[in-house]
Amino acid sequence: MSKDWTDYRTVVLLFAVAAIIAIAAAFVTTIERVDIRAADNRTPPGTTGLAKPHPPIDRARGQPVLPN
Repeated sequence: MSKDWTDYRTVVLLFAVAAIIAIAAAFVTTIERVDIRAADNRTPPGTTGLAKPHPPIDRARGQPVLPN
């Protein structure tokens, strides 16, 4: 029975080492791709289909929109 526990312990240890290496590699890869630029309202060049802010409508709530 002692032999069985040693085999399982070896397998678990190898799995733990492989999991730690995979997690470290994923962490390093993710950190490389993090973009730390601040957000702004400008649209980046080459993008299409993004919504842009519109000026507010000059009317009170409940009043109809008047045509120009």
